[in-house]
Amino acid sequence: MFFEGTEKKFELIAQPTSCSFRSFDQMFWKDIVALAKAEIISVISNEQCDAYLLSESSLFVWDKRVVVITCGLSTLIDSLLALIDRIGVVNVSFVCYQRKNEYLAHLQASTFVDDIARLRQVVPGNACRIGHLDSHHHFIFTTDGCSRPELIEPTSELLMYHISGEFAQYLLSQNQSKEQIIHWLQLDIFFPGFLYDCHLFSPLGFSVNGIKGDRYFTIHITPQEQSSYVSVETNIDLTCNHSDIAANYLAMLKPISWDFIGFNCTLPLVTTPDNICLAHCTYAIGRDTHVNVSHFQQVSSECLSPEIL
Repeated sequence: MFFEGTEKKFELIAQPTSCSFRSFDQMFWKDIVALAKAEIISVISNEQCDAYLLSESSLFVWDKRVVVITCGLSTLIDSLLALIDRIGVVNVSFVCYQRKNEYLAHLQASTFVDDIARLRQVVPGNACRIGHLDSHHHFIFTTDGCSRPELIEPTSELLMYHISGEFAQYLLSQNQSKEQIIHWLQLDIFFPGFLYDCHLFSPLGFSVNGIKGDRYFTIHITPQEQSSYVSVETNIDLTCNHSDIAANYLAMLKPISWDFIGFNCTLPLVTTPDNICLAHCTYAIGRDTHVNVSHFQQVSSECLSPEIL
């Protein structure tokens, strides 16, 4: 069974004079995510943020900021263009649109080049590819500068490929439970005080959103053999609370390779599993704002199994 776990993502920051994104009702957001071929499963809220769990990942809404992450065969660019149209281009302060190269790119409705050709008709910006076309790479589009650079806060994305070990095997079993997966992920230890919302998909897959004030985290697990993928994204320090979140999840999930994408932050030194940094890049996207991208691989060799076609 195959599912495209690798994700598309956009972040949209509005001008101070624009209306609050949180003033839009749930029906509005239902229509927005439907354009990306996604559905709202559930929502949690606090005084600063609304976190929507989607059939294809997550939506986070603050007063002046929206983050949407989708996977599968989603058409996220349609959602982004619709949201820009709703608030008006004059009210856009910053846009970041990201795509990772997919396992089966030919199944996608568009390419990154297709997407930014449409996006550039609305907002000017710069696009780049980080990594080689014939291997692992990421695409990033950002609008020209940012009139409010202080709002581009440090954000970490840990993307893990081809997980292994005891937890990975459990995620393929038929007797899973949300409670047991939460126990494995140690959410109360790594994200203390967070309100969180999770969903166990059938037959496989798990997603969780968490919020605490204006802080958030989201974890998405696609455990399918041959294409397993886990993403962790958060705007808290990955080494906060005296617990190295990245190192713990890498040791727990034992991915064959992983990426770190940091907006104004870097990945702490990881020693387990034994690894080598195969490639890295620091890319300036505006005044006082940098994107750090690193690609790691386990030192130990992987034992492959033939896939019958």
